[in-house]
Parts: sequence; structure tokens; C-alpha cells
Amino acid sequence: MIASQRRSRIFEELRNRGSVRVVELAGLLDVSEMTVRRDLEVLQESGVLTKVHGGAIAVGKSAEEPGFEAKISQCADEKMAIAGEAVKLVAPGSSVAISGGTTTWALARLLPLVPQVTVVTNSLSLGVELHAKHPSLPLILTGGIPTPSGALVGLVADLAIESLYVDVLFLGVHGMDPDAGFTTPNLAEAQTNRTLIRSARRVVVLADHTKWRTIGMTRIAPFSAADILVTDDGICQEGRRSLSDTVGELIIAPVVHGLDGVGYV
Repeated sequence: MIASQRRSRIFEELRNRGSVRVVELAGLLDVSEMTVRRDLEVLQESGVLTKVHGGAIAVGKSAEEPGFEAKISQCADEKMAIAGEAVKLVAPGSSVAISGGTTTWALARLLPLVPQVTVVTNSLSLGVELHAKHPSLPLILTGGIPTPSGALVGLVADLAIESLYVDVLFLGVHGMDPDAGFTTPNLAEAQTNRTLIRSARRVVVLADHTKWRTIGMTRIAPFSAADILVTDDGICQEGRRSLSDTVGELIIAPVVHGLDGVGYV
């Protein structure tokens, strides 16, 4: 298979799945991982993908919303590092709201380590997993209409959230940009996220470095809405400066690659 054919196949896989992994592509194309990495560099230069550790993610339009399964394997080590820092912000006996998203999902898997925590979430996948593994954990699932990313949104979700008041909200976002703020491709999810923000005493945004300069179609909130933002050490210097100047506190999580889920409960 010549280079142009390989890259067309990679682009096809990326379009169908939203993300690709180097090791999987090497097996699929029967080439070395180094060859795949070179192909990804060429495709990144053409603007169709963004390289991440171990693979690449698609550069989508602002209205495109990848599904939960498409996003769960992207930047897994970064998400684990962010979750490890975020769980330190949860006090025993506190009430915690968690929005939909794969980074917040990583945090949720650590929450049972905190004594007597109560969890409120509009994430269907998160709620199902927590209840299955920790049935005694106090859990409130908002209800609502599921989005492609597994978040429950709409009037039912908003009314449930409005009746609650939590100590801290952990908010996942599709993108963060100094002009656009925190964004998502889904209009209804943006509204429900704003309801979550109003219902929380403190707002903590969780976003890995690939979210920087990504803009979804709908604004959730400006950077100033975040009391704390936790990201990973892959964030660029421009991002560090901008976020430091606009969010209440910026926490940079050091990433250790290859942990493969160590620490999850």
C-alpha cells in the first residue's frame, strides 16, 4: 500500500471513529508504528487531525459531537492525571455534581475513595457505572434526554438540577478558547451545564490540553465562571498564561503515560 492509500485509509478510520491509535493502525495497515506516525504528521499538517499521545483525533466542525465511545480512549493518561488532581478537591461528606464527559467520567471512578460523598450527575454512563460498582454510594441521576456523548439534558434535567444545591461542580467541556470561553457542540447540553453552574457553590472545569483553542457551536460560560480549572502538563504556554489570568485558579496535572487505569475503583 503506497503512502497516499495509507493516508486515505487512516482518514476513513478517523472519520468513522473520531479517533485512531498508532498501534491499531500499524496492525490494520501492516506497517511499522513509525510509518504510521509519519503519516499522522502529514495529515496533521493538512489540517484533518490533531496528534495526541498514542494516536490522533479528528478536527471536527463546531456542530459535530463525537460519541462517548469515540472519546473515551482519547488522551486517557491525561484524563487520569486530571482526575487524580481533581479528586483532591473533594471534601469528605460533601455533595458533588458531575457533568457528562469522559474526563469527568475518569474523576467519577475515583470518587468512592472519598468518604460519605453524595454524587449528582446528568451522565448516564457515569451513573450506571457508579451504581453497578458502588450501589451504596448516594447517587442522584437527573433524568433527561441523552445526547450522543451520553449526557442527560433538556427540561427534565434542568428542573431536577434547579431543585438542588451542591458544594462543587466538576464540569467537562468540548473546547476552551479565550474569546469563546467554554463551549460545546450541543445547544441543550450548554443550557443544562449553565443550570449546573448556577446550582454549585464552586465550579471546577476539567479539560485536557487538546481542548485548548477548540470551539464548539454553543457557549457554556466565560473562563471567569471557573473557580478552578484542572488541565494536564501538555497545555501550551499561551494557554497557561491566558487561563492563569482569567480563571480563579489553574492546576496543571503532571502526566505519567502507560498507567492503564491504575488507581480506578
